Amino acid sequence: MDNTINLSFDEMWDKIIACDRTYDGLFFTAVKTTKIYCRPSCRSRKPKKINVAFYDDMQEVERAGFRACKRCQPEVEHSPHAQLIKTVTAFLMKEYKQRLTLDLIASHVGISPYHLERLFKQETGETPRTYLDKIRIDKAAHLLKTTKYTILEICFETGFHSPSNFYKIFRRLKACSPTEYRSLQWKEQ
Repeated sequence: MDNTINLSFDEMWDKIIACDRTYDGLFFTAVKTTKIYCRPSCRSRKPKKINVAFYDDMQEVERAGFRACKRCQPEVEHSPHAQLIKTVTAFLMKEYKQRLTLDLIASHVGISPYHLERLFKQETGETPRTYLDKIRIDKAAHLLKTTKYTILEICFETGFHSPSNFYKIFRRLKACSPTEYRSLQWKEQ
């Protein structure tokens, strides 16, 4: 199965700055000056943005001459279910615009919906649904910062099928409305 994801450089940069562990295994951060690569959740001092490269695959980053960080140990699988969770999260990252159900996600990886939800929650601390909501809101926040799309266009572009649900989830995850978020982002620039 293809586990590559479609995140822009800036989106990946935001994930490493936030030390977001939900993206561990989906990409690796390589620091050109030290020749070390890390997980997105690594708590080590953050490098300058110009010194960073991102890789989707551990073998690819090692072939490029980088060695594993001793602090976050990206080469070590911390769970026997890591590959399954990586496959599910990559699927969610790719298909976030689609109408996804737990049954559909579970059939993609070949396990029961109940087992998937239990394993996913055990490994990530959240359900596939809340993880999908987080992906969609991250994409919406990126579009709010970088485009002039209307809020409604962004709602549908990021896979939400109900504006009220979009507003509710956006407010829960970002602690403000999409309009407030956009105005804060434009003021910062």
